[in-house]
Amino acid sequence: MFWYEEEVKRLEKLQKTLEYQPQTAFYGSSTFTLWQSLYQDFAPFQPVNLGFGGSTLAACTWYFDRVFKYQKSLDNIIVYAGDNDLSNNRHPEEIYIFLFQLFEKVKERYGDIHCSYVSIKPSPIRWYLNDQVKYTNMIIKNEIEARQNPYWHFVNIYDNYLGYDNRPNPQYYENDGLHFNTQGHTILKEILLKHLSQIKQV
Repeated sequence: MFWYEEEVKRLEKLQKTLEYQPQTAFYGSSTFTLWQSLYQDFAPFQPVNLGFGGSTLAACTWYFDRVFKYQKSLDNIIVYAGDNDLSNNRHPEEIYIFLFQLFEKVKERYGDIHCSYVSIKPSPIRWYLNDQVKYTNMIIKNEIEARQNPYWHFVNIYDNYLGYDNRPNPQYYENDGLHFNTQGHTILKEILLKHLSQIKQV
């Protein structure tokens, strides 16, 4: 995990620069780290961007105690990670285990706050992992639904990024075939704003 150290140190310092107590934390990999307009897009929910590039769910769980130094102001944690785990040859069920370990860490620190897992996206360059992506998404979705915890949520974004041929639509990705471009982030923004508005009413 040492290769994430500089990024984690950056996140540890971030809390000292915010001018407000955050209510919604975005935690995970470069899908969040590279989201340039995140703070503006989610301003009504007082966001903090805790993404760190290349992170895995394993790393998110490992570094949780260092990154989450915020007091009881948080109402929501949005998690996006998992595709880097798969590309590092981790089994889908390992990812499943790391996620629920993370959710339990959140509960231990913050009590009952909303934890939302954003499904792993399809991406052109990692299409060879598609069966594992779909299986990972399925077992996480099924477990969240089975536990019937009103504070745990699965947010499916997978289908929104497919084209007419049921393959990733390249118009939503940077030239690397992996990261979202502005159009890709706009879709994700709309999905998450709707989700956050719905759980706020619960």
